[in-house]
Amino acid sequence: MTLSTVRRLLVATAIVVLLSGGAWPLEPALADTDQPVAWHLIRTPSPGPTQAIGGYAHGCLAGGIALPLDGIGYQVIRPGRHRYFGHPALLEYLQGLGQRAHRAGLGLINIGDMAQPRGGPMNTGHASHQIGLDVDVWLRLDLPLLPRAHRDDLKEVSVIDGEALRLIPSRWTSAQFTLLRLATEDSRVARIFVNPVIKMELCRQAGSDRAWLRLIRPWYGHDDHFHVRLACPPDSPLCESQAPLPPGDGCDAELASWLPEARPPAKKANPPPPPKPTLPTACTRLNMTSASLPNPNHW
Repeated sequence: MTLSTVRRLLVATAIVVLLSGGAWPLEPALADTDQPVAWHLIRTPSPGPTQAIGGYAHGCLAGGIALPLDGIGYQVIRPGRHRYFGHPALLEYLQGLGQRAHRAGLGLINIGDMAQPRGGPMNTGHASHQIGLDVDVWLRLDLPLLPRAHRDDLKEVSVIDGEALRLIPSRWTSAQFTLLRLATEDSRVARIFVNPVIKMELCRQAGSDRAWLRLIRPWYGHDDHFHVRLACPPDSPLCESQAPLPPGDGCDAELASWLPEARPPAKKANPPPPPKPTLPTACTRLNMTSASLPNPNHW
């Protein structure tokens, strides 16, 4: 039976179930299909132990765990995107960061995209976030605890004046500085990506205690959030680590080389996209084992 036939049967079943007042089954089994399912359509984690598999931008997540949508010091934003899954190390990190932010009186931190239920490539927004060790944390700290139904339409707010290449004083305060510093206080953090203008300001404000700045790395975008990446955990032998960070605080010529790129570049012809990296074989098996199709409203 082909995947398209399975989908038609599932839609027909859904119509019958809905008309009869029943509930949509949580996980229609597709274990016998010979075709992979698009990763963003898989709505449930795989069974079994958790493992980050492959690289941050070409991998998947076995046994993914969902972060509770709110907890001490944090709330998950845009839960309708279904990207709040991760390795247990990432959940522990975020819950710990929320508690540290709460104790520091910073307000709620807002958790953006983590990974999909089984990781893998996303259909929009990210090349990475594929193995359950990446997370976006919004820089805005002015949101109260919101009903979950009101979180999906929120907009990120840039803290940077793109033309002047400077921070907007009303949007960047000591609270954002403190949050980023707190975000580095975990030995599992491999690097944290921020806009080069933000890195420049952190370098200026840091004073004599500068060791933590080494983890803060300049990268394009990231003017309204920062991106935390954890190192490969010991329980994931198939996880591919990045190269070690260079020595120093990164506030020297390396940072200066990024600053011109913080200004929006002039439009030019788009080069052909590079070939997509091949996912590990373990990811192919993970994708085709008891994968579940989404609610028919998504088709």
